[in-house]
Amino acid sequence: MSLVGFAVAGGRSERMGRDKALLPWGGTDLLGHALARLFGLTDDVRILCGPRLRYEDRGVPVVADRIEDAGPIAGILAGLETAGGRAALFLAVDLPLVPIPLLAHLAACCPGFDAVVPVSPRGVEPLCAVYGPACLEPVRRRVDAGERKMTLFWPDVRVHEVGPDELLAFGEPKALFQNVNAPEDYTFSRARTG
Repeated sequence: MSLVGFAVAGGRSERMGRDKALLPWGGTDLLGHALARLFGLTDDVRILCGPRLRYEDRGVPVVADRIEDAGPIAGILAGLETAGGRAALFLAVDLPLVPIPLLAHLAACCPGFDAVVPVSPRGVEPLCAVYGPACLEPVRRRVDAGERKMTLFWPDVRVHEVGPDELLAFGEPKALFQNVNAPEDYTFSRARTG
């Protein structure tokens, strides 16, 4: 399957107090770590940078949101608009514990579905998911209507939810999706990696 990988780095990092994409992680930073995992699955990797261009020093294409202050769904829209009709794997930079085999599993589940989204104990994980080309128009309609919730377009597409039982093959689901939003989250997640 032809796949485009997108490192989602468009957030404001308000709770972190600084750009979390640039926080050190395993010899690189969170953005570099996300890019490396995506390159483990596809040669076509890009960065979703939010409404203003940044991270242009990373040697991959950078895609800006066309709509400002629309939240993460604007990044999904920007990615789908530039994916050239291919499936798109989105990985938020603040999910550093999601392993490559889980990302590969999400991609492998795509045939027969328009979206493949993990559901961890804390809920859906829409920024660690695969969205196919059929999602583009439903996402665009929601964004153009001013709707920002990431799951509102789901009734218009075929969604496969990868639940906690299925996620167990890749690790403890709650730990896999430990989100690095605040300094204490960062400290906790780094401690888990040794």
